[in-house]
Amino acid sequence: MKIIDNRAAAKGAALSPQEAEIVGLSAPGIVAPFIAACPKHGATPLVPLPGLAASLEVAGIDLKDEGQRLGLKSFKALGGAYAVARLVHEHVEARLGRKVAPSELRDEAIRPIAAELTVCCATDGNHGRSVAAGAQLFGCRCVIFLHEGVSKGREEAIAGFGAQIRRTDGNYDASMAEATETAGREGWTTVSDFSWPGYERIPGLVMQGYTMMLAEIVEQIQAPYTHVFVQGGVGGLAAAVAGYFHDWLGRDRPKLIVVEPDRAACLQASAEKGERLEIAAGDSTVMAMLECYEPSLIAWQILEKSADAFIDIPDGAAVDMMRRLAHPAGGDQALEIGESGVAGLAGLKVAAAQPELRAALGLDAGSRILVIGTEGATDPVLYRQLVSGDTAAGEA
Repeated sequence: MKIIDNRAAAKGAALSPQEAEIVGLSAPGIVAPFIAACPKHGATPLVPLPGLAASLEVAGIDLKDEGQRLGLKSFKALGGAYAVARLVHEHVEARLGRKVAPSELRDEAIRPIAAELTVCCATDGNHGRSVAAGAQLFGCRCVIFLHEGVSKGREEAIAGFGAQIRRTDGNYDASMAEATETAGREGWTTVSDFSWPGYERIPGLVMQGYTMMLAEIVEQIQAPYTHVFVQGGVGGLAAAVAGYFHDWLGRDRPKLIVVEPDRAACLQASAEKGERLEIAAGDSTVMAMLECYEPSLIAWQILEKSADAFIDIPDGAAVDMMRRLAHPAGGDQALEIGESGVAGLAGLKVAAAQPELRAALGLDAGSRILVIGTEGATDPVLYRQLVSGDTAAGEA
């Protein structure tokens, strides 16, 4: 495990107006009417973990449990489904030539118009499930591209929302390239959480959807946080969290630490190099939702301004934390959090155990920490295997 500080020249700079619209304080107000059209919408709990906090010698740990989000078991439900809702809304308004309230999107009269639109994406699992659920809910067609590392359980969960599944060779990046090429040929709309030059608006909508979770946290917190440990991946969630706190609190914001698998630490490598960097694909990580090898463009631009440090963790640290949450001590509530969902908390535990990292990150007996359990048991079979120790995946 190593730590790389954010030394970007842009660190501390204000978000641009476009970035503030995506992840700033005003963003949840834009998102709310569309998420309200989802029948299972409701705030997820912020769960205190006093037993774990005491064992790590910090003042408090709160975990935002996104395993209960919209019935989809992942924070991604806020991103993909919201972006689909926005795209359907725009298509319907253009076809009808009038303003359409978000609450109208589920009207039967609207569905034949929505069905003219086909959305697609590549996914490691959770984002595709959200896009597929949004397509089913709002009436458009959906095609999901899955690389060879996506489990059968996650494939079945996505297909359960009526999406057409296409399997591809290679890793996530290869599946994303195929999805993008196919969408261009077929006239479909790609709903990716990854952005690149010339493709920024839709990933921005995905990130904007995540800010509903941040607005909930603001209403739920009991005392200010000193630190936030958040998962990496392509950076969309980390940028939404970091950017929101940065826009809200400025210099008084908590220290933001991005946590990645040591086998796929593209954000950390980019911070070390001082520029957005694609790294070579290596061995797979058990934290499959975070197995990404290049940062999203708009996410990286926000993180340069608002992140403080980047750390990496081994697979075993994530599996150990899954087991700790499933079988807690010290009076903590038992939580079912998946292998990628525990990464931020696992990063905190590993850092807190090393005096030099505690000092570097300013962790002490007064620290109050926010982490996000980004997913529940999105693959129940794999979850049970990892928590019970019936698979070697967690020992790598």
